[in-house]
Amino acid sequence: MSVTHNAAVKTAIATAVLTQIDADAGAGALVIQTSADATLATLALADPAGTVAAGVLTFDCTPALSATASGTGTATKFKISDNSGDEKLYGSVGTSGADINLSSVSITSGDTVSISALTYTAPV
Repeated sequence: MSVTHNAAVKTAIATAVLTQIDADAGAGALVIQTSADATLATLALADPAGTVAAGVLTFDCTPALSATASGTGTATKFKISDNSGDEKLYGSVGTSGADINLSSVSITSGDTVSISALTYTAPV
């Protein structure tokens, strides 16, 4: 039998993640990177970054998170940090089956990179 969390614990975990992202004054950021850690685009999060319900942090993407790409390369990963740049969450980027799915992982400097929906689900 694997370890699981009840709904209240999952909500507490997701709330803790949101609290960490929003911990300091100002908005956090979602940074899209290559496998070599080169930054391709930095998208400002809302402040507060989102809301939590039933163990799911739903990021505020109204309007969509959007930025002009600052680099060129293949997006493979992302990190979410607070306003001071302290990394709080990270994961994979792809076109399907990744933590963040983009329409294309080929990003060119000057491209518009946008995310219209983003959630974090606390572990089971």
